[in-house]
Amino acid sequence: MLDQVVYVAAVSVLGVFEQAYFSLQVIQARRKYSVSPPSTAGPPEFERVFRAQANCSEYFPIFLTVLWVSGIFFSQAISSLLGLLYLYGRYKYFQGYGKSALGRLAPLYFSAKILWALLAFSTLGVLNTLNQLYFDVDFLQLLNRFFM
Repeated sequence: MLDQVVYVAAVSVLGVFEQAYFSLQVIQARRKYSVSPPSTAGPPEFERVFRAQANCSEYFPIFLTVLWVSGIFFSQAISSLLGLLYLYGRYKYFQGYGKSALGRLAPLYFSAKILWALLAFSTLGVLNTLNQLYFDVDFLQLLNRFFM
């Protein structure tokens, strides 16, 4: 069983490290721009770093959910690869937003597309499993035979 989720687990742990890195960047920005907690207002440079971290944190539960569901019900390999691409996109988003508000847009769209793909694979995997359980039909296996 563990071999069927180890890559997804590794991407999840890497994602947690990325979130920790973003949080540390906010702490560093607070010190640099003298913005004491709980204040979230300060120079635009601070506010961009703060918002970038907050935005990444807001999407992290969604990312983890679709990563795991897609990894378990669709494909661990594809889901893990998409997960790595998502984390890369969020890193570029964080960097871009820290420099300028417009710098966040391309990585934001990229990571959103990855989330939609993970959601699609999650949905396909769950629907396929339900079809297997209740109708004894495996659409993914049928597709695999058709295209191979």
